[in-house]
Amino acid sequence: MRPSARPVYFFIGGMLMLFSRPTPAQVTPDDDLGQRPPKVAPLFEQPGVLTPRGTYVLEPAVQYAYSSSDRIAIAGYALIATLQMPRVDVREVRRNSTIASLTARRGITNRFEVELRVPYIYRSDAMVSRDVTGGIATNRVSDASGKAIGDAEFAARYQLNEGGLNKPYFVAGLRFKSRTGRDPFEVTTDCTTRCTGPGAAGTALQLDLPTGSGFYALEPNIAWFMPSRPATFFGTFSYMHNFKRSNLSRKILNGQSEFLGEITPPDSFGFNAGVGFALNEKTTVSLGYDHIAITRAKQNGRTLPDSLRTQLGTLMAGFSYRLDPQRTINVSVGAGLTRDAPDIGLTVRIPFAF
Repeated sequence: MRPSARPVYFFIGGMLMLFSRPTPAQVTPDDDLGQRPPKVAPLFEQPGVLTPRGTYVLEPAVQYAYSSSDRIAIAGYALIATLQMPRVDVREVRRNSTIASLTARRGITNRFEVELRVPYIYRSDAMVSRDVTGGIATNRVSDASGKAIGDAEFAARYQLNEGGLNKPYFVAGLRFKSRTGRDPFEVTTDCTTRCTGPGAAGTALQLDLPTGSGFYALEPNIAWFMPSRPATFFGTFSYMHNFKRSNLSRKILNGQSEFLGEITPPDSFGFNAGVGFALNEKTTVSLGYDHIAITRAKQNGRTLPDSLRTQLGTLMAGFSYRLDPQRTINVSVGAGLTRDAPDIGLTVRIPFAF
């Protein structure tokens, strides 16, 4: 059970979590500095400009992410003629994830807002496995998909200070992730008796993909914004804690289950930084970098041997255009720079304020 921000075990599109909440795109007037952070094209998931007091925002959004991986494993030895040759297994995996979500925000005061986000997820995985031992390749193709509501999230954010030109703004946030999605322990794997240990039979591949992580999570974060004409610099530091679960079992074929016990999912540390430019009173663009470090998972108090620390680095670019005072279109693109990050991601959002 190797942790990853890809939807392998504990995280969904997670990665899918590489795109930010929206903010209207416009040049911030001089007399507004000192009261609210500057408005820039959004890149990251963490907070941007807060919703004004008494204002509601509804934000429909569509996110798409694609990732691929190639793995070569030496599974054992095969006797060929009088030589012992390693049995080499090559796997190609292609993952596609699409998330349609609706986010609602309300400004309680000019410095405090609350948010609710409900996603609907469609995922599809395709894997080609081939045994190339002895120069003879035998292909095995498997496909899996899943679609359902994902994990709903609730967040609250508070602006800590009054910044200004060349003075940073700080916004503290707290995000709670629920377990409303179909979790990995609710889907069936291809194992017949058990997936690990003595008597294991099967590859532990999921026949139907989950749409939730399976664990409650809490993430405190703090964002900063530094207006410095003609650019605005911004960034975030965050820590996500996933709460452990006990008496868990994994579903296998023929209606049976394999007892797993207590699972402690990995936590993650994140930071990002970027710079935004206002091209005119309606258009802004942003560039940035996002990084997430994921710790190792544990089972029954012991670190899983195949659970590795994972680094996810993504280069981000964003564009924002204000259609009218109530509507803005935001587009962001991410390109993975590390091995475990999604290869490409695209997000389109159109928030409505009223």
